[in-house]
Amino acid sequence: MTRRILVTGGGSGIGRVVARAFAAEGDHVTITGRRIKALQDTAAGFDMDCRTADVTDEAQVQALFDAPFDVVIANAGGGVAGKLRSVTLDDWNATLAVNMTGTFLVFREALHQMPSGGRLIAMASTASLKGGATIPAYAAAKHGVLGLVRSVAQEVAKKGITCNAVCPGFVETSLAEAAISAVSKRFDLDRDAAIAEVVSGNPMGRLIAPDEVSAAVMFLASPAASMVNGHALSVAGGEI
Repeated sequence: MTRRILVTGGGSGIGRVVARAFAAEGDHVTITGRRIKALQDTAAGFDMDCRTADVTDEAQVQALFDAPFDVVIANAGGGVAGKLRSVTLDDWNATLAVNMTGTFLVFREALHQMPSGGRLIAMASTASLKGGATIPAYAAAKHGVLGLVRSVAQEVAKKGITCNAVCPGFVETSLAEAAISAVSKRFDLDRDAAIAEVVSGNPMGRLIAPDEVSAAVMFLASPAASMVNGHALSVAGGEI
């Protein structure tokens, strides 16, 4: 049976790899994001629907759900780095909006039509499980995402739907590259030394491959995970 899959933030990084993994399995995949060219790049060589949408906009999220989805991955996210005293109110609000409010809007709309056996999966990060001196807004938002996941999981359990979170550490994406560049510049380190600093919290001492995160998502979406509900699945080499 072909499933209908929605991946937000599907134009790059983890979202791109997750979308392609589902498409390779023969699922009908819809990807969303704010940049159509990035979405089209993800879809190249695959049978996917590309739909531009901002997950912080209620009307745009509602418009995505013109038919039920079997699996919904709330992957869109982001945030700025900086200690609390340097975080502006605009940065704070924007970070909570894309990470926490975006997940809320997507999950809420999905549940209006999601069939029994459906899967809600949020990309929550290890920042949902611990703090970080230079990511207060992002960590707060991701903690909120995990609280939402655990609450929704209890709401939908008797309907045969599950709601879980995947919590990666530093993944080999453009976001990690930005962190590496910032560390390199701040501490005057070469690239290898900057990477070592960025991944110092991971006992395996390396960046996580996007495919490793995608595999966790695919598991949570599979029949094998039918009794996994309200769980935060860490993909971080033992960091958590």
